[in-house]
Amino acid sequence: MTDTTEDPRIRIVELARKIPIAMLTTIDGEGHVVSRPMSPQEITDEGVIWIIAEADSRDAAEISLNPSVGVSLTSGSSFVSFSGTAEVVTDAAKLHELWNPAVEAWLPDGPDSPQAVLFKVSAESGEYWDSPGGRIATVISFVKAKLTGERYDGGENETVSLP
Repeated sequence: MTDTTEDPRIRIVELARKIPIAMLTTIDGEGHVVSRPMSPQEITDEGVIWIIAEADSRDAAEISLNPSVGVSLTSGSSFVSFSGTAEVVTDAAKLHELWNPAVEAWLPDGPDSPQAVLFKVSAESGEYWDSPGGRIATVISFVKAKLTGERYDGGENETVSLP
């Protein structure tokens, strides 16, 4: 059931902001789809996803070859998927703004390292699934569907176009 009182563009960003790890999906030089875990540092209201990364990483090379990407995030009861384009950005001020101690596990030389870059993912569309009430409510809805023979209602689902 969809909550019609809230703009789906706001809802998808709010859901995504609550999930600390994403899977960034790129296309490699041979046309294979490749995904890896990343930590979005910021998701703007407009659907721009900022990720701190390494300049000489495989994902940076893949983005340079083909900027079409996907970003998927999941928690216990929320699932979010974005589709858009990415670019590798060198912006010292933005790196300093988004920098946090967790990033130093991958980039120990800090935000001024020549290896520190940003991926700017500009989402063009997205889809979300959310089961208010968490896992327990999901299990109860699933059991109810099995017992009554009615179709499972998985909660909110919406496809969204982003600016």
